[in-house]
Amino acid sequence: MAGLELLSDQGYRLDGRKATELRKVQARMGVFAQADGSAYLEQGNTKALAVVYGPHEMRGSRSRTRHDRAVINCQYSMATFSTAERKRRPHGDRKSTEMSLHLKQTFEAAVMTQLYPRSQIDIYVKILQSDGGNYSVCVNAATLAVIDAGIPMRDYVCACTVGFVDETPLADLCYAEESGGVSSLALALLPRGGQIALLQMDARLHQDHLEALIEAAMTACKGVSKVLDEVVRQHLQEVSVSSGE
Repeated sequence: MAGLELLSDQGYRLDGRKATELRKVQARMGVFAQADGSAYLEQGNTKALAVVYGPHEMRGSRSRTRHDRAVINCQYSMATFSTAERKRRPHGDRKSTEMSLHLKQTFEAAVMTQLYPRSQIDIYVKILQSDGGNYSVCVNAATLAVIDAGIPMRDYVCACTVGFVDETPLADLCYAEESGGVSSLALALLPRGGQIALLQMDARLHQDHLEALIEAAMTACKGVSKVLDEVVRQHLQEVSVSSGE
């Protein structure tokens, strides 16, 4: 039943998109002057702000220091007003802690931490409005913020959430699709080399469908990377003009 509701006979989804169509992505870099790097990103109706500090000296316990690379610290949070539910969202709740860990694992695969031994890089991401794909939007926003901070990366790291309805992979799920009983996975990709930084699944999926779903996710991530690349180039052009170069 959920499949009939989420995908029409003509192949259109609830919000009018085709199966492989991404939500509209809009982004700005350098939105927070006090940080080393920052970015604001909208993917559909999901909106996120990412801020990066560092690399800087290790803070807190020195036992966490790595002599051959930088330590990446990630913190994910949701604004109280980000969803229709007006409930208090403590920083240490299980979902936020899990999301912070996923972001840390993702950016450890992308950031060239070996260039900054005995250092720390802090990445803070806050969801301002939630309408599905929170992890993916956070990754995409944080990628722009890391680039804005001038921290070298192996490649853009782009993420997308995909689902499976009526034998059809759906790219870039919105909240209604995520909550509609769809088998879904979130994938973060370094698109040039095709390296998967993180793959997360929260529901059962038949193994016969897994390959098609991963392929759809990788294609969607490559589409996101083109948008992020345009944002970075536009930002560099604006900075060059403002500095008189």
